This record gives sequence, structure tokens and C-alpha cells, in this order.
Amino acid sequence: MKTTVLKAAPAILTVIASVFFTSCRSGAGKQSFYENPVVRAEAPDPSVIRTEDGTFYMYATGEGYSIFRSANMTDWVYAGKVFTDENYPSLVRNGRKADLWAPEIRKIKDKYVIFYTLWFGTEWLSAIGYATADGPEGPFTDKGILIDSREVNVEQSIDQFYFEDGGRSYLFWGSFRNIYAVELKVSDDVTITPDFGTMVQFAGNAFEGTNIFKRGEYYYFFASVGDYSGGEKSTYRTVAARSKNVLGPYVDRRGVSIMDNGYEEVLDRNDSFSGPGHNAGLIVDDAGQTWMYYHAYQLSNLGLKRQGMLDKVEWTEDGWPYIKGGVPSSKAEAPVVSKR
Repeated sequence: MKTTVLKAAPAILTVIASVFFTSCRSGAGKQSFYENPVVRAEAPDPSVIRTEDGTFYMYATGEGYSIFRSANMTDWVYAGKVFTDENYPSLVRNGRKADLWAPEIRKIKDKYVIFYTLWFGTEWLSAIGYATADGPEGPFTDKGILIDSREVNVEQSIDQFYFEDGGRSYLFWGSFRNIYAVELKVSDDVTITPDFGTMVQFAGNAFEGTNIFKRGEYYYFFASVGDYSGGEKSTYRTVAARSKNVLGPYVDRRGVSIMDNGYEEVLDRNDSFSGPGHNAGLIVDDAGQTWMYYHAYQLSNLGLKRQGMLDKVEWTEDGWPYIKGGVPSSKAEAPVVSKR
């Protein structure tokens, strides 16, 4: 779940404009570590991509969507915004310019595509659109609306996730009002059109922030449950289920379907962080290790609200994902990133 992001105080802007000092290096040839948060600024609902030159980019909810850049997954610098007054999505409802929530970044053919949520203050006025650019830092050109809550009769049409599988493209979306999926038609010039004849309900009403990750014979559904708000009292947390088919049915260890709100808990709060959730699509580093970016409140610094976090996803022998201890780390072994 999202909130309208207010303009940051000067002190926060100073933090955003600076280099984020989160990696603790122990010297060449020795083990490298990092500290959470890896982005010490407001960075809710992160989406992360790695470009062909090896650079990582994170996009996060904020005024115009904040962009952060990293060479090693742990040290991040502020790199600008996706949308400004010049290219902001043009849809207006009830005389209101929308808030932007939960960006989703992808490289599709030769374009960088940002899928965006527009929030106008009520669930039935929400919409999902997309914009394209030639590079990860833009400039992005708005291409219009893909999903409209009223037209598809899906309350709270937000939190989109794009996934390609077997030559097909899918969009998953929804937030605590059931999760839905639809196939997309993508032209050579990256014009994207939903095929609403394929639209199906995908999951129940416990979830938001859908992510799909393929590993081995299984597809994994990652999402968030609970209340994102409340700072230190947040009950938000990350959960998962799995299936051998991209559209499900996804089940927990007991065989309970996500259509019936079944799930396995992956990440919950601890004494340092609350509300760990709304993870980005999982990233595999150059050693084959799996990593999850997400947001959380740091209890010792609640003024920065939901900051950017990183943790390693481990896998049981029978293929279930977990994070060590089931809680956010404060300091951990860093990802392996080779220069390209």
C-alpha cells in the first residue's frame, strides 16, 4: 500500500543528493559486507534493473519517481526522476493530477519501459499506464493507460508487475481487492496492448505488490500482506507461494492456494526494522546468489520513512525461499558483482 509522498525537508534532500555510504569494505581480496538500509532515503516500492553495462538502477515511489544508480548493488546514488512537469502522465480525474505509486521497470526489446500506477484518491479511480525511453535515466515518454479500474471492474488497480514467459508477456496487478493477470500484446515498436479476453483472477484479497520469479521447475509468487503504514507499528511483511505454471495455482507448503490466501512467510519485522515488504523482482548476482530489494522503516530513523533494503534469499533443499532468521539484516555479506 502506498501513501502520497510529501516534499522532502532540506535535510532529507541533502541525504538524497549525496552518495549513499552503505558498503563496508574490508580490503581487496577479502570478504565484503554491506549495511542496511542500502538507500538511506525514502525509497518505497522499489523496482530494480541491471543494464547491459552492468549498472543497477532502482526506481521508487516518490514525486515523479526517484531513480537511484549503483555499480555494486549496495552503494547507491541519486540519479534524478522519471517524470517532471514536462512529461508527467496527462490523465486528470475530478480535477486532480494523480499521485504516482509503485513503479515497475523493464527492458523490453530496445526500450526501457516504466509501468506506473496513477492514484486519484479512491480505489475506483486508479489506473496503470506505461512510458518508454531509450536509456534507463530517460527521458521517458508517456504512452498512456493500460488498465483502468472502472473499465476492467477491478477496484484498486495498482501495483503492476510485468513478466515474460515462453514468448508471452503478462501483467499482474491489484491490491487487497484480489490480484488479477492479463496477457499483453507487445509490438516491435513496444506498443503494449492488454488482451482482456485472457484476464483472470490470480490470487485472493490478502496481497499486494505481486512479483513472479522463475527458478528451476517452479514459478514463485512473492507479495506483501498486512498494513504498510504505522511506522514502528507496521504489520507489513513479505510472503511467498509457488506453482509449476505461470498463472497458477500457487500454493503454500500445506497446499493452500493463494486464491484462498495461503502463503509462506519470508520476512517479518525485528527490533531494528518494521514493515519489510513490497519487494522488487529478485536479482541474481554474478555468483548465482538470489537477492531481494524491499522497503522498511528503520526504527532508529523513522523520519526517513520507508528506506531501501537488501537481503539474500536462500533456498531450502525442496525449493522454498527464505531469508536467514526471517528478518531484515543490519549487516551482511555483500553480493558478488563483476565488472562488465
